[in-house]
Amino acid sequence: MLPWDARRARAAGSQQASAQFPFGRRLPCDIYWHGVSFHDNDIFSGQVNKFPGMTEMVRKITLSRAVRTMQDLFPVEYNFYPRSWILPEEFPLFVDEVQMMKESDPSWKPTFIVKPDGGCQGDGIYLVKDPSDVRLTGSLQNRPAVVQEYICKPLLVDKLKFDIRLYVLLKSLEPLEIYVAKDGLSRFCTEPYQEPTVKNLHQVFMHLTNYSLNIHSGNFIHSDNANTGSKRTFSSILCRLSSRGADVKKVWSDIISLVIKTIIALTPELKVYYQSDIPAGKPGPTCFQILGFDILLMKNLKPMLLEVNANPSMRIEHEQELSPGVFENVPSPVDEEVKVAVIRDTLRLVDPQKKKRKDIQEKFLAWFADGLEYDTSKTTEAGLPSLCLKQVFPKYAKQFNYLRLVDKVAALFIRFLGVKGTTKLGPTGFRTFIRNCKLSNSNFSMASVDILYIDITRRWNSMGIDHRESGMCLQAFVEAFFYLAQKKYKSLPLHEQVASLIDFCEYHLAALDEKRLVCGRGILERRSAVATSQTEGLQLTASAHNTPPKAQSHS
Repeated sequence: MLPWDARRARAAGSQQASAQFPFGRRLPCDIYWHGVSFHDNDIFSGQVNKFPGMTEMVRKITLSRAVRTMQDLFPVEYNFYPRSWILPEEFPLFVDEVQMMKESDPSWKPTFIVKPDGGCQGDGIYLVKDPSDVRLTGSLQNRPAVVQEYICKPLLVDKLKFDIRLYVLLKSLEPLEIYVAKDGLSRFCTEPYQEPTVKNLHQVFMHLTNYSLNIHSGNFIHSDNANTGSKRTFSSILCRLSSRGADVKKVWSDIISLVIKTIIALTPELKVYYQSDIPAGKPGPTCFQILGFDILLMKNLKPMLLEVNANPSMRIEHEQELSPGVFENVPSPVDEEVKVAVIRDTLRLVDPQKKKRKDIQEKFLAWFADGLEYDTSKTTEAGLPSLCLKQVFPKYAKQFNYLRLVDKVAALFIRFLGVKGTTKLGPTGFRTFIRNCKLSNSNFSMASVDILYIDITRRWNSMGIDHRESGMCLQAFVEAFFYLAQKKYKSLPLHEQVASLIDFCEYHLAALDEKRLVCGRGILERRSAVATSQTEGLQLTASAHNTPPKAQSHS
């Protein structure tokens, strides 16, 4: 853990903005910069550069499940993610669906890309033409993976395939706040692209854009120019496309839409992780995180999401071999241009002193309006370039809020979890959800509720979902909720069924909350009345004891 001790640097007047504490420290910090994931349970304040659960959420399988849920609800809006199957549990489904598609369209000659769930930097990725491929069937039980339809017609530049690494700042989960870097990196393959055939499937330098793979190619070109080489700025690619008459504004708009929709798919489960690690009402840090989105442009300029990286590399140099076995770290101007700006502006956006300085600045500006001289350079970010991070949410919230149905389902799930710090719903919690939302009736008894809970929970747990806790995970609850919505509102499209059931549940829960509030007020009023009468009784008794006896008359 590397805490960011901004106060110490300011107090010392040093140009060094941070201090490293590899073994931790006792005094609290403004910002904690973790290397891999949210892992320090002793942080009670400040800000942490990782969200709990993010590393798990962007793994190949979890990401595919999250996007698929959104594709079920909004197939058109989420068509930027390739058709995917999760192995090994969906291998029979994969075989059957491919066979059906081939029979319906004999001209379809697909290629599939297999990505191991825990792989990174291109490790273990390979291409196949048919589900019967020996490597595919032989590795099923050893390494869970996602198999996707390979994008055979990518946009080419200089006859080479490339992808885009775009940096995205998730500044806040609640409320949702997203920033996208105005520039990114374009990472090129090192062999001219050809559509996949049985003969060239194994040529990774032609088909895989991973920098960590292509760096080992003899054709890899390190360049100090952002417009040339095997790694370039994305802005240089856009300039080139613009010169050819492409609508680069639409390209950017489509990419921003892809980013927002992907994060909307991830936030429901992230909120479950968040409340587990940082329960509401208890002291804890706030979180932010820089994500690396890997995006491929198709020949028609449609962006497709390849994957999301929770820990994108921020290195700004590369190794250069001076002589056999002797390497030297050499600066990479392209990396430096993009990455330094992203980190600098992330720290500017999460700076805990920013609001305080803004308040002081406004105060001094008010004085300046009254005729006092004031040097604004002392309280503004004088000398710093404009932010490279552009806010896209909540800026465009009105266009995308209708997609946040699963967020509302997750809110219901969290409400009925019961025990703080847990991520799974027990049978009692599920029954309480059904009763409080008035979802049981003569056609759907509580016995049916129990069977539904057992069947769905058992199936999800058999998929290798986290076994540290027993119970129903969020994905299982979402499946149960969709089932209930389809059962109750049969004639509507799925997203309207789900939206209607959410409204139904929220209405009954709001009525229940109001009833409890009224009852609570009544109890308080009765207690207050009892206390008042008891006090008055005590006062009367005391008065009776203190009254002097009447004088006896003598006849």
